[in-house]
Amino acid sequence: MTRRLLLVNGPNLNLLGTREPEIYGEDTLADVEALVARVAAEFGLEVRAVQSNHEGALIDAIHAAREDCVAVVINPGALTHTSVALRDALTGVRLPVAEVHISNVHAREEFRHRSYVSGIAECVIVGAGVQGYDFAVRRLAALLAG
Repeated sequence: MTRRLLLVNGPNLNLLGTREPEIYGEDTLADVEALVARVAAEFGLEVRAVQSNHEGALIDAIHAAREDCVAVVINPGALTHTSVALRDALTGVRLPVAEVHISNVHAREEFRHRSYVSGIAECVIVGAGVQGYDFAVRRLAALLAG
C-alpha cells in the first residue's frame, strides 16, 4: 500500500510568490508542493496537495485523507485563527498533523497568536519560511517510522 501525506494549504496561499513577499518570500505554491514531494520521496512517501480558499473544500480533503493518507501537513492560513471546524476535521480523521506557518505569527498582529490547530498537532513550525514544510515532513516521517 502506498504511504501518502496530505499537504493542505489554506486561503490566500495560492498567492505565494506575489503576496507580501517581504513576509512570505518569493517561493510559489508550486515551489512548496515540489519541495514537499521531494522530501517526502526520501522517506518513500507520496503527496496529495490541496489548496483552497474555501473552508469546506479543505475539510472535505481532510475527511478523504482517512482513506489513503498516513499524516497531514497543514498551513491553514487565516483559518488557523478562526476555524474550529478545521480543527474538528483534523481530530476526526485521527492522523498525525504538522502545522506550518511561513512567517513568525507570534511576531505579527495579536490576532495571529491564537491557533486552533496547534493544540492537536504533533509539531508546529513557525517562521522558518518555506523550509518549515521540509521540517514538517521530516518530523512526521520520523514519527511514522516509530
